Amino acid sequence: MSELTSARPLTAYGWDAGFADGFAPHAAQGWVPGRIVRVDRGRCDVVVADGDGTRHVLADTAFVTTGDPLAIMCTGDWAAVDPAAGYVRALLPRRTAFVRSTSSQRSEGQILAANVDHAVIAVSLAVELDLGRIERFLTLAWESGATPLVVLTKADLVPDAAVLGHLLADTEAAAPGAQVLAVSAETGEGVDVLAAVLAGGTSVLLGQSGAGKSTLANALVGEETQVVQTTRDRDGKGRHTTTTRNMLPLPHGGVLIDTPGLRGVGLWDAEAGVARTFAEIEALAADCRFHDCAHENEPGCAVLAAVDGGELPRRRLDSYRKLIRENEWIASRTDARLRAEKVRVWKQMRMDLRRTGGQKRGGSR
Repeated sequence: MSELTSARPLTAYGWDAGFADGFAPHAAQGWVPGRIVRVDRGRCDVVVADGDGTRHVLADTAFVTTGDPLAIMCTGDWAAVDPAAGYVRALLPRRTAFVRSTSSQRSEGQILAANVDHAVIAVSLAVELDLGRIERFLTLAWESGATPLVVLTKADLVPDAAVLGHLLADTEAAAPGAQVLAVSAETGEGVDVLAAVLAGGTSVLLGQSGAGKSTLANALVGEETQVVQTTRDRDGKGRHTTTTRNMLPLPHGGVLIDTPGLRGVGLWDAEAGVARTFAEIEALAADCRFHDCAHENEPGCAVLAAVDGGELPRRRLDSYRKLIRENEWIASRTDARLRAEKVRVWKQMRMDLRRTGGQKRGGSR
């Protein structure tokens, strides 16, 4: 029986022929494929096939523990599981990975979800729209390889259709190439459209605390699977309802990864993501007189001409510059850290070689 056929119950979780091919080298060991639903302190919850259905297995992660923060196991990973021993033995290659920089000063990346088809960016309409933050989320989403989707939640709080239309238009202008939906989990407005878009794939739900992610997740799943807490009236912010990344099956197929609210959304090696988010600026830049134009004060700059002519909002250009500078800074910090790590490894290797050589010479005497 092929890996694809034996694991057919996992198709609801995204299993397909491509992942079956990736799992093939592990099949001879007697291991089974499974998808990581949740990771917590050296153990993980993995869903595996069980006859015509599925079951959850708690497995130890010792065999796949790594010091590389970008290779660490996360929700959404596909794994080779040894159910008899209770271990995850290997991770399958990822198709996509949503990564942000850590809030520390160590210039390291943190992976939030793997093998995601849709990155759902939840933005609350209970507070003033922050287009810069939306652009930041979009940059990381495009860079991950997933398709971004911006969802304006709590649309019932904007009863004026004209005002809601303006908010949608402003968001669409800040999200070229991405679908934008206004949704109300309270009234059900737009939930069916969003559910149809997400059906059959893997989606990750992202946003700040108070954006209504858990309420939206409950509406999509069709039951109260996530605890919901109220937001503060003065600023619309909420406490972290979701404290870990969880994978929830959707009634029309596919799964949804709900994540804790993100306070910081730092870029991580996101040059391509910036280009996709600001596609119109990249297109204008092709007509600049100088190929390395910084769009500051250079003569013949097509981007500045578009700003002066009202074709491109100044805010968009300022946001573009900000994210470009941030990405260049994190890239420089990362390069410096990698160089330092290489030097450390080489020094350790030289010390080991000298110590080994001295032991051999001592033994020969």
